[in-house]
Amino acid sequence: MTKVFIGGSRRVTRLNAEVRRRIDRMIEKRLPVLIGDANGADKAVQSYLSSRGYDRVQVFCIKGDCRNNLGSWMTREVPAPNDKKDFSYYAAKDEIMAREASIGFMIWDGRSVGTLLNIRRLVKQRKRVVVYLVPSKEFVTLRNKSDWETFLAHCGKEVQQRIEWYERIDARQAHNAGQVSLF
Repeated sequence: MTKVFIGGSRRVTRLNAEVRRRIDRMIEKRLPVLIGDANGADKAVQSYLSSRGYDRVQVFCIKGDCRNNLGSWMTREVPAPNDKKDFSYYAAKDEIMAREASIGFMIWDGRSVGTLLNIRRLVKQRKRVVVYLVPSKEFVTLRNKSDWETFLAHCGKEVQQRIEWYERIDARQAHNAGQVSLF
C-alpha cells in the first residue's frame, strides 16, 4: 500500500485550495498518511485531515514530546537522538517517515532547509516527491538525482550552502559506516 509522507515548512500555517485538492485526492484513495507533529505545515495539514474526519493518519513525534496530534490519531514515538532539542532531535522522526513512506508531498516556503532535507531524503531513496512551492504557487515533481540538482539550482545561494553542508555531513557518516552515498 502506498504511504504518503506529508511535510512542510513551519512558516506555512494555511493550506490553499490547490494543496487541499491534492490532499482530498489522497483521502479519496484512502492512502495512509505519515505526518510530523510540528507547528506550521504539519499542524495545518493535521487540521485539514481532522476536519475531513480522515482516519488513516499516523503522527510521528519524539518520545514523550508530541506537540500536535489534532485528530487524536495513532502516534509513532521515535527515541530522541540526544537531550538537546536541536535540528537533529526533530529530524530523527523525519528520517523514519522518509524511510517508511512510498512517496512524499512537501509544502515548501522557499527557505526551509528542513523541508528540503526531507525532499532530499525521499529522492535519495528513489521515491517520488511532489513539492508545492508556496512562493510561486506551483507543483513540481522530483524523481531522481538530476531532478534534485535542477531543483536545488533554483534555490537561493544561502539555502544551497546549507544543504551542501548537510550533504557533506551525510557523506562522512556514510563513509564512516561503510555505506555508499547515492548523492
